[in-house]
Amino acid sequence: MRIGVLCSGGDSPGMNAAIRGAVLRAVEVHGFEMIGFMDGWRGFFAGDSVPLDRRAVRGISPLGGVILGTSRVQPFLAGRGDAGDLQAIRDRAAEYGIDGFLLIGGNGTQTVAQLLTAAGIPAIGLPKTIDNDLGGTDYTFGFDTAVSIAAEAIDRLRTTGESHRRCMVLEVMGRDAGWIALHAGMAGGAQVMLIPEFPESIERISEWVLSVRDRGRSSLVIVAEGFRLAGSDEQVTREGLDGFGRKRLGGVVELLAPLIEERTGIETRATVLGHLQRGGSPTAFDRVLATRTGIAAADAARAGQWGTMAGLRGDRVEMVPLAEAVGRLKTVPADRYEEVRLTFG
Repeated sequence: MRIGVLCSGGDSPGMNAAIRGAVLRAVEVHGFEMIGFMDGWRGFFAGDSVPLDRRAVRGISPLGGVILGTSRVQPFLAGRGDAGDLQAIRDRAAEYGIDGFLLIGGNGTQTVAQLLTAAGIPAIGLPKTIDNDLGGTDYTFGFDTAVSIAAEAIDRLRTTGESHRRCMVLEVMGRDAGWIALHAGMAGGAQVMLIPEFPESIERISEWVLSVRDRGRSSLVIVAEGFRLAGSDEQVTREGLDGFGRKRLGGVVELLAPLIEERTGIETRATVLGHLQRGGSPTAFDRVLATRTGIAAADAARAGQWGTMAGLRGDRVEMVPLAEAVGRLKTVPADRYEEVRLTFG
């Protein structure tokens, strides 16, 4: 069997470990051939590929980024997955002699994997995204690293904030899901966590900040990039669209900080963590999860379990139908947000 591997969407710590796990299992245990496409679907259509064997994946688990590169190039060049698009992928795969795909990515990538499998082009998904917003799995690899980086930033901001009696506001990624902000806020002991799922008014946020001051502390507010103030229908965006045609989120902290300072009289500073959350070496947790995911995906290919994704369920990596992973955003539930708010607020 010959399998093609490609990554699409944003980069996420742990992608190299996932590739290594899949290659070592597929090549060394099952006797497969593996081929990697550079920069996702761009490389697939451009003929830019590399063989993947033990030598190719040697020592890559601790590395950040991804050795194959990734991009937001769409697989459906002519349209939205119509017969012509699918036939173009089928024909190109035949030229490579590929029997199936391992697709490493988030919701969009897993949706493509589902469409391909439904059209008779075998595909298996590996769930990566720092946002942890993908269904079918408890955690995606890359999330733990992003949370760890954000928690370290909170630790550093807290010391300077306390020294100057300032309110520090930190913006993290996550798009429309607040998992990074919630988990990093808990880890770092932030007093206020603002997430997209639960808009809050500036009046209530200011009350929380003042209550922290009244306890003799300096507030640390962590806000997800997709957060909206109560009563607002629009998220704060930057100019332009991303590769999927979505508005670029970011900058909500620049809106919040002046409002908090105006209403509380407390000097307030804003920090955007940005792409630091994606970079650098993955945590041990992400390396292990990604490796196990790659191994499970290779085993699933051997068993003919196409149309599935390697998801973490409890402490087990299981193959779940792609239909469970796509079509819905995994967001923070109300009870989780409420228990955290009551504890830390």
